[in-house]
Amino acid sequence: MPSRNDQLIDDLMHARCAEPFSILGWQTVSSGQSKVLRIWRPDAWKVTVKARSGDLLGEAEPVGGGLFQLVLSREDSSCAYRLSLALLQGEVIESEDPYAFSEACFQSIPDEPEHSYCYLGGRLQKVQWLGQEYNGVMFRVYAPHARSISVIGSFNHWDGRCHPMHSSRDGIWRLFIPGVGAGALYKFEIRNQSGDLLPHKADPYGYYAEQPPGNASIVYDPQRYIWQDQHWHDHSGMDRPVSIYEVHLGSWRKEKGDWIGYRALAEQLIAYVKEMGFTHIECLPVHEHPFTGSWGYQPVGLFAPTSRYGSPDDFKAFVDACHQADIGVILDWVPAHFPADNHGLARFDGSCLYEYEDPKRGWHPDWKTHIYDYGKPDVRQFLISNAVYWLEEFHIDGLRVDAVASMLYLDYSRNDGEWEPNHMGGNEHLEAVFFLKELNETIYRLFPDRMMIAEESSSWPGVTTATYDSGLGFGYKWNMGWMNDSLEYMKRNPEHRAYHHDEMMFSMVYNYDEHFILPLSHDEVVHGKGTLLSRMPGDEWQKFANLRAFYGYMYGHPGKKLLFMGAEIGSEKEWNHDGELDWALLADSPLSQGLKAFLQRLNHLYQEHPALWHSDYDPEGFQWLVTDDWQQSVFAFCRVSGDAPPVVVVSNLTPVVRHSYRIGVPRAGVWKELLNSDAGIYGGSGISNAENLYTENEALHYQKQSLVITLPPLSTTFLSLKSLSR
Repeated sequence: MPSRNDQLIDDLMHARCAEPFSILGWQTVSSGQSKVLRIWRPDAWKVTVKARSGDLLGEAEPVGGGLFQLVLSREDSSCAYRLSLALLQGEVIESEDPYAFSEACFQSIPDEPEHSYCYLGGRLQKVQWLGQEYNGVMFRVYAPHARSISVIGSFNHWDGRCHPMHSSRDGIWRLFIPGVGAGALYKFEIRNQSGDLLPHKADPYGYYAEQPPGNASIVYDPQRYIWQDQHWHDHSGMDRPVSIYEVHLGSWRKEKGDWIGYRALAEQLIAYVKEMGFTHIECLPVHEHPFTGSWGYQPVGLFAPTSRYGSPDDFKAFVDACHQADIGVILDWVPAHFPADNHGLARFDGSCLYEYEDPKRGWHPDWKTHIYDYGKPDVRQFLISNAVYWLEEFHIDGLRVDAVASMLYLDYSRNDGEWEPNHMGGNEHLEAVFFLKELNETIYRLFPDRMMIAEESSSWPGVTTATYDSGLGFGYKWNMGWMNDSLEYMKRNPEHRAYHHDEMMFSMVYNYDEHFILPLSHDEVVHGKGTLLSRMPGDEWQKFANLRAFYGYMYGHPGKKLLFMGAEIGSEKEWNHDGELDWALLADSPLSQGLKAFLQRLNHLYQEHPALWHSDYDPEGFQWLVTDDWQQSVFAFCRVSGDAPPVVVVSNLTPVVRHSYRIGVPRAGVWKELLNSDAGIYGGSGISNAENLYTENEALHYQKQSLVITLPPLSTTFLSLKSLSR
């Protein structure tokens, strides 16, 4: 019967060794009077061992198959050593022996689950051994069901025999490889429990990723970038103006038909967003994703900003520049599913390590992707650590969590027989609910001023309620109901709108149930939906007038704002991720120029008037004035906040001018027109109100005072108090 050493050596020769430190490096022989140094270099034909001082310790004897050994006395074996290697390719090099660093490899790992990204994966590290310091990479990968794992990379000719990792009871495999530095490419070569070789896997915790077809992870130095945003102290925005410009970085603008990088975006995009008056940029997912057509929503490298546009340092420079321009940065974040690419998480160690094994839970029928197993603590740790990583290492100001509804329901997009109820007989995905609560509790404990935003399209209660009060604990929720209802209304011909008057008002019935963001997102300009402009009825002038009026209504309505890039241009061309925005319109179309100017002024007006944002989530901050004028499709409401001047918003959503229209207002005095979407400078007909509007003592709309104004066609008008009556 072969000895354990014989079995380990046989495993080593066949690239399936799970315990290389048990036979490699210094090993005590049976007599105890000497030690044997075993060296594993299948790429060498001769190995000479030297002390760090340069003294020759001896030439190792080849045992066969790449294994060498040298027997020394216990005294001679107490010093640090180096290897001189004559490689099979004819080159002679000097190298440290990875298997001399067992003590460093098996140092205890901090018990900080939310910071697992700091110690898992390939991390640059300095290691102390016998009074010397060594630079290299500590590789750690969680794969409890693997038979063996090797590190392969640009430093070992992608040879899976060279660097076998050592297993441990916690399921984390370890190996420190000295001499490997930033920029090195690597993957993990994994054999499953049966010893079968799996597709080479990228590092789940990899900071930096190679573009296809290589898809390797890249060693990255996270300490190299020096941040310059110390002055930046953003807040969650609950009592602040939040106007978000949603961007797909690859198709905002092209240069010579190609993407522009993070640093070019830092110059061009930030200046544009600042000019337009947006407070935040929200990036569609920047996690590394092999398929460009997924827009980032099928990520493989959750910890790696896509290298399409540059390095992680380049992305940090982009965020840094945003903060220096007083612009917050929000990232789309995708914990709802992951793709089945061979180099990714799917069956990572031969088992369903990250995904549910049962396809009724582990396979998403809409996106043909895997679903994370939220019941496993290690999967929750992986995802929560990733969320912390983006906020901590990249100074991100908020995460918009994608597809939350698909996580909450076991029967999401499934027919009868394609799902199984939870243990209580319901369709709630209780493990996902637990994960989302744990996620939000962790983020708000560590980063109380950041934003956690749910894209949640159902009526799940308490999405933005605190977890201690039985909620999910998000800070904000996208108001998909408002988006659907208002767009349905606006696409109708004006003569039909009278019969659908409630569609524009229904959102206020539930407005205070959650902390809402009003989104007009990328989902509204793809998959044959056309563009926001193309949905508007009428001729070209009326389309633009409708869109300006709609934006005005949106900015007056309670809730933070989000617009997808290009909404300010007014294009009839549906968004194409392979193209760029229709920038030529801003040179050729006066109506597009007017739309951009109107939205620019709207953003600045919104920030200038606290009444429009400070009381978004306070019922005292909003009051309907006109709700029943359905025949003329007129809506009016008032926004108030403390001592700030009130703002009255009036929308006339027919192409008919309404002269001498009386409207109740909350205070007596002189009022003025702040903004009128029908102004000539915005491409409108130029109908406006007098510079001074005087209240009259005629009660109306539950107000003691009223004004007589003109309502321009297809317009939204903002009015505010200019001075109080004496």
